[in-house]
Amino acid sequence: MDKIEVKFLSERKEVEEELKKIGCSKRGMEIMSRKAITRLIKVRNLDPRAANILKQECLAVGGDAALAWDSISSNSRKTDALIIATLAQYPILLNKLKEQPFSLKKLSYEIEKALTNIEGYLPKVKIAGKEFDFRKRTYIMGILNVTPDSFSGDGIYKNPELAVEKAKRMVAEGADIIDVGGESSRPFSKRISAEEELERVIPVIEELRKHIDVPISIDTYKPEVAEEAIKAGASIVNDIFGLRKEGMVDVVSRHKAYVIIMHMKGTPENMQINPTYHDVVAEILEFLEKQVNFAIENGIPKEKIIVDPGIGFGKTVEHNLEIIRHLKEFKILGCPILIGVSRKSFIGKVLNLDVSERLEGTLAAVAASVLNGANIVRVHDVKENFRVCKMLDAIRFGFAE
Repeated sequence: MDKIEVKFLSERKEVEEELKKIGCSKRGMEIMSRKAITRLIKVRNLDPRAANILKQECLAVGGDAALAWDSISSNSRKTDALIIATLAQYPILLNKLKEQPFSLKKLSYEIEKALTNIEGYLPKVKIAGKEFDFRKRTYIMGILNVTPDSFSGDGIYKNPELAVEKAKRMVAEGADIIDVGGESSRPFSKRISAEEELERVIPVIEELRKHIDVPISIDTYKPEVAEEAIKAGASIVNDIFGLRKEGMVDVVSRHKAYVIIMHMKGTPENMQINPTYHDVVAEILEFLEKQVNFAIENGIPKEKIIVDPGIGFGKTVEHNLEIIRHLKEFKILGCPILIGVSRKSFIGKVLNLDVSERLEGTLAAVAASVLNGANIVRVHDVKENFRVCKMLDAIRFGFAE
C-alpha cells in the first residue's frame, strides 16, 4: 500500500477525471461521479406534515433533511428544510416525492429543475454575430460611460470621437462587449431626462457600430432610450431596474434584443440609505426568478436573458461580500451570470482606498466572482481583468498551447 490522498472535488467533471486516472470504465465513471457529489437544497416554509414526509424519504434513500427542531411535534409551525443528498440519490428521492401529498409533487419538479440548471451547461448564443460559449471561458464587458461624473474620469463626456477611441482600445485589450451608459447610477446620483440621455449615447453607439465588431450594450432603464439605442446598433439592454419600468419588456421583446436583468433595492437616489435584508442571497434570487419568468412570459427567450445580482445597488459591504461568496447559487436560474464589482465603494471601504486606487481590489473581487460562477464581468480596466480571467479560465478549463 502506498500513501493516501484526500481529494477535494466539488464538480462531476473533476470526479470523472480522477476516476479516469484510476482506469474506471466510462459507464462506471458516469455512475460513481453522481455518488461522489452532494448537493444541499434549501426549501422554505414547508408545511410540517410535508417536512416530516420529506425527511423520511430522504433517510430512505440514504440522505437526510434538516428541519426546525420543534416541527416534528407541531402541526402548525412551518419550517425550512435543508436537503442533503448526492446526485445519485436525488432521482430516487424525487420519484418518491411525486407520489406524496402536501405539495411534495410540485416540490419534486422544482428540485428537478433546479438541479438541471445547476448541473447543466448554458447554451451557446450568438450576439450581434459573435458566439458566446460560457462552457469555455469568461467574457469581458468593457464600461464606456459618457457621463460627467463617471468613475472612469477619462474626459470622453460629450466627445463621441474620444469615446470611440476608448472603445476600440478596450476591444483590442480583450473586451467582448462594450456597455454604453449615459446616466450615472452611482449612489445618490440625480436622474436625467430621456432626451438628455439620448443626446449622450446615440451618437456614440452610431459611431461604435461603424468601428467595432463586438456587441454593444446600452446601460439604461428607460424604454425610450433602449428603443433608440437598439435602432442605432445596440444588441443588449443592461437594465438596472430589471424590467420594472413600464414598456421596457415590450421594447426588448419586439426588437429581439438580449437583456441583463439586475437587482436593485430602491433607486440610485436612496438605495444606500440603510439597505436591509433578512437573507440577501435568497431575496435577490426571488426577485431575479420573478423577473426572468416575467421576461419569458412577455416574449423574451430564456437564452437571451442574463442576470446580475447588482453589487453595490442597495447593499452594504457585507451584503456584497456575501453575494460574491454565494454567487454559484445564482446558477439555479439557468441564465448567464454577470457581475459588476469594478472600482465600487465596498472595495474602497475594505481597503480604505480612493476610487483611483481600487484596481487590485477589483481584480481580487473579479477572481473570486469568476471562481464562484460569474460568466461575464463588467469592468473599467479591460487589459488587467482580461489577463486575470484568461489565467483563471486556464486553471478551470485547462490550457491548450
